[in-house]
Amino acid sequence: MNDGWLRYQAKTARLTLQIHAQPNAKTTGAAGLHGDALKVRIAAPAVDDKANTVLLAWLAAELQLPRNTLKIRSGATSRRKVVEIEPADAAVASRAARLADV
Repeated sequence: MNDGWLRYQAKTARLTLQIHAQPNAKTTGAAGLHGDALKVRIAAPAVDDKANTVLLAWLAAELQLPRNTLKIRSGATSRRKVVEIEPADAAVASRAARLADV
C-alpha cells in the first residue's frame, strides 16, 4: 500500500506516515491531505516536544496501537514529520489510510 503520504511494507511489517503538523490547534485531529502529507492539527504548543508527544499519543489511539510502536523518524523540530510504526500489519495500514477521509 502506497498512497504518497502512507507507505506500508508487509515484508518488514513497517508503516511510514508523512505528517504535516499544525500545532496550537483547539483540538487534535486529522484535517485531510496537505500535498503529499496528512495534515494533523495538534492541541499543544510546539515547545519542549509537547506537540510531538500529543501527535504520537493521538496516532496511537486512532490506530489502536501501543504508544511504543510509534516513533518520529525525522522532522521532530519541523512541521513536516515522518512517523514510523513498527510492527504494523495490513489492518493498521487500512486504519491509517482512513485518517485522510475527513
